[in-house]
Amino acid sequence: MIARIWRGITLADRADAYLDYLRETGLRDYAATPGNHGVTVLRRLQGEHCEIMLVSLWESMDAVRAFAGENPEHSVYYPEDDQYLLEMEPLVRHYDVAARVSGPLDGGDWHL
Repeated sequence: MIARIWRGITLADRADAYLDYLRETGLRDYAATPGNHGVTVLRRLQGEHCEIMLVSLWESMDAVRAFAGENPEHSVYYPEDDQYLLEMEPLVRHYDVAARVSGPLDGGDWHL
Protein backbone atom coordinates (compact mmCIF):
# COMPACT_ATOMS: atom_id res chain seq x y z
CA MET A 1 0.00 0.00 0.00
CA ILE A 2 1.19 3.51 -0.87
CA ALA A 3 0.45 6.73 1.02
CA ARG A 4 0.45 9.87 -1.14
CA ILE A 5 0.79 13.12 0.80
CA TRP A 6 -0.05 16.53 -0.64
CA ARG A 7 -0.01 19.87 1.18
CA GLY A 8 -1.52 23.26 0.40
CA ILE A 9 -2.00 26.56 2.18
CA THR A 10 -4.93 28.91 1.81
CA LEU A 11 -6.16 31.96 3.69
CA ALA A 12 -8.03 30.91 6.84
CA ASP A 13 -11.17 32.74 5.74
CA ARG A 14 -11.12 30.83 2.41
CA ALA A 15 -10.46 27.37 3.90
CA ASP A 16 -14.10 26.21 4.05
CA ALA A 17 -14.72 27.33 0.47
CA TYR A 18 -11.56 25.56 -0.66
CA LEU A 19 -12.58 22.34 1.10
CA ASP A 20 -15.96 22.51 -0.66
CA TYR A 21 -14.15 22.95 -3.99
CA LEU A 22 -11.78 20.10 -3.12
CA ARG A 23 -14.74 17.76 -2.49
CA GLU A 24 -16.00 18.45 -6.02
CA THR A 25 -12.60 18.01 -7.70
CA GLY A 26 -9.70 16.10 -6.15
CA LEU A 27 -11.60 14.09 -3.55
CA ARG A 28 -14.19 13.04 -6.12
CA ASP A 29 -11.40 11.98 -8.51
CA TYR A 30 -9.62 10.04 -5.76
CA ALA A 31 -12.81 8.13 -4.99
CA ALA A 32 -13.43 7.38 -8.68
CA THR A 33 -9.94 5.97 -9.30
CA PRO A 34 -9.60 2.18 -9.04
CA GLY A 35 -7.06 1.23 -6.42
CA ASN A 36 -7.77 4.20 -4.14
CA HIS A 37 -8.32 3.11 -0.53
CA GLY A 38 -9.51 6.44 0.83
CA VAL A 39 -8.19 9.83 1.81
CA THR A 40 -7.85 11.69 5.08
CA VAL A 41 -8.16 15.48 4.92
CA LEU A 42 -6.29 17.36 7.64
CA ARG A 43 -6.50 21.07 8.34
CA ARG A 44 -4.51 23.28 10.66
CA LEU A 45 -5.32 26.94 11.30
CA GLN A 46 -2.22 29.09 11.72
CA GLY A 47 -3.30 32.66 12.27
CA GLU A 48 -4.49 34.04 8.94
CA HIS A 49 -3.47 30.87 7.06
CA CYS A 50 -4.85 27.35 6.93
CA GLU A 51 -2.71 24.37 6.00
CA ILE A 52 -4.55 21.54 4.25
CA MET A 53 -2.96 18.11 4.01
CA LEU A 54 -4.32 15.15 2.06
CA VAL A 55 -3.13 11.66 2.93
CA SER A 56 -4.51 9.25 0.35
CA LEU A 57 -3.97 5.49 0.35
CA TRP A 58 -3.40 3.54 -2.84
CA GLU A 59 -3.14 -0.13 -3.73
CA SER A 60 0.05 0.43 -5.76
CA MET A 61 2.06 3.02 -7.67
CA ASP A 62 0.15 1.93 -10.78
CA ALA A 63 -3.06 3.03 -9.03
CA VAL A 64 -1.39 6.35 -8.15
CA ARG A 65 -0.42 6.78 -11.81
CA ALA A 66 -4.04 6.14 -12.83
CA PHE A 67 -4.92 9.22 -10.77
CA ALA A 68 -1.85 11.42 -11.21
CA GLY A 69 -0.51 10.47 -14.63
CA GLU A 70 2.90 9.31 -15.79
CA ASN A 71 4.73 11.57 -13.33
CA PRO A 72 3.03 10.59 -10.07
CA GLU A 73 5.40 12.68 -7.96
CA HIS A 74 3.88 15.82 -9.48
CA SER A 75 0.97 17.48 -7.72
CA VAL A 76 -2.42 17.37 -9.43
CA TYR A 77 -4.12 20.76 -9.62
CA TYR A 78 -7.54 21.84 -10.85
CA PRO A 79 -8.56 24.99 -12.77
CA GLU A 80 -9.64 27.07 -9.76
CA ASP A 81 -6.97 25.94 -7.28
CA ASP A 82 -5.00 29.13 -7.88
CA GLN A 83 -7.99 31.14 -6.61
CA TYR A 84 -7.60 29.46 -3.18
CA LEU A 85 -4.01 28.31 -2.73
CA LEU A 86 -1.24 30.72 -1.79
CA GLU A 87 1.41 28.43 -3.27
CA MET A 88 1.24 25.63 -5.82
CA GLU A 89 3.68 23.04 -4.50
CA PRO A 90 4.97 21.09 -7.49
CA LEU A 91 5.65 17.76 -5.78
CA VAL A 92 3.94 15.30 -3.46
CA ARG A 93 5.51 12.63 -1.26
CA HIS A 94 4.90 8.89 -1.47
CA TYR A 95 5.53 6.40 1.32
CA ASP A 96 5.21 2.65 1.57
CA VAL A 97 2.70 1.94 4.32
CA ALA A 98 4.57 -0.19 6.85
CA ALA A 99 1.58 -0.79 9.14
CA ARG A 100 -1.97 0.38 9.83
CA VAL A 101 -3.57 0.01 13.23
CA SER A 102 -7.30 0.13 13.91
CA GLY A 103 -8.51 -0.05 17.46
CA PRO A 104 -6.45 -0.73 20.56
CA LEU A 105 -3.20 -2.57 20.11
CA ASP A 106 -4.32 -5.28 22.52
CA GLY A 107 -6.84 -6.96 20.26
CA GLY A 108 -7.03 -4.39 17.47
CA ASP A 109 -6.22 -5.23 13.88
CA TRP A 110 -2.71 -4.73 12.53
CA HIS A 111 -2.51 -4.37 8.77
CA LEU A 112 0.90 -5.01 7.25
